[in-house]
Amino acid sequence: MQDFWFYGELGLFHVLDLQGYDHVLFLIALALPFGFRQWKKLLGLATLFTIAHCLSLGLAAFGIIAVDAAIVEFLIPVTIFLTALFNLFRNLGEQVELAFRVHLFSTGLFGLIHGLGFSNYFRMLISGSTEKAIPLLGFAAGIELAQLLVLCLVLSVSLLALDLLGVRKKAYLWGISILILGISAMLAYQAWPA
Repeated sequence: MQDFWFYGELGLFHVLDLQGYDHVLFLIALALPFGFRQWKKLLGLATLFTIAHCLSLGLAAFGIIAVDAAIVEFLIPVTIFLTALFNLFRNLGEQVELAFRVHLFSTGLFGLIHGLGFSNYFRMLISGSTEKAIPLLGFAAGIELAQLLVLCLVLSVSLLALDLLGVRKKAYLWGISILILGISAMLAYQAWPA
């Protein structure tokens, strides 16, 4: 059980690490279009992201897949960019369910990519251990807890801005999404595979 808590803490700080703010940036972009009334959909997206993240992490940890780290490090900011871009064009008229299905598919795919980004470090951590499932489950639990904290914070800030301060939803969504587009484009440029 000690391993579970150790890896749970590792997962928690993997998301909340200020040096690796890409995960939080992705979560902000993911949560922006949602309000507290839509928390179930947002929780579903976050959980899907965690499952996909841990699936690719597990496949890499068990040596089933191996991907060039430079390509993954480039793709991570690209996924953030695309999520923020989707926020600008997510209102597909009356196609609300189609937009959510696109959101589901892209969140799952992006979770796979983000999981690969941490796989080399995680594989190194568990290399001497015969037990790989407990560390993976602990890590997944830590990620999910951290994501819930970030999502609650984003929903609270959105509530404050939109309901209490009266900021127009479109201006709020577009303003923050454009800021995230700029940051993620810069990160993608810096991570361009040589």
